[in-house]
Amino acid sequence: MADDTDTIRREFDDAVNMTPKELDDWLDTDESQSVGNSSGDEESTGHAMGRRIVEIQRKKVDDLDDDDLAAMKKVKGYVARHLKQKPSKEDVETSKWRYSLMNWGHDPLK
Repeated sequence: MADDTDTIRREFDDAVNMTPKELDDWLDTDESQSVGNSSGDEESTGHAMGRRIVEIQRKKVDDLDDDDLAAMKKVKGYVARHLKQKPSKEDVETSKWRYSLMNWGHDPLK
C-alpha cells in the first residue's frame, strides 16, 4: 500500500500546481464560481473538489485516508483528460477551460 500511496501522492502533486493559498484565493473569485457542472444553486463539482484539494494539501502524508487517495486519483485523471481538450481558438487566459482546471488545482499557464 505504501508504494501505491506514494505513486498517488506523486501523481497528485504533479497534477496540482497551485498552492493551497493560491487555490483558496482562486475559489473565492467570481470566475471560479462561473464554471462547472452543478444542479440549481449548488456548488459545482469542480469548485467543491477545489476545496477538497486544499484540505488534502494541508494534511500530512501519514494522515491521508482511503477517501483522500480516491479524491487524489480523481484529480489526477480529471486534469490529464482536461489538458487534452485545450481550446484552439480562444484566449486561454480567460477561458472556461482554464478556469475549470484551476478549480481542480491546475493552472495551465504556470
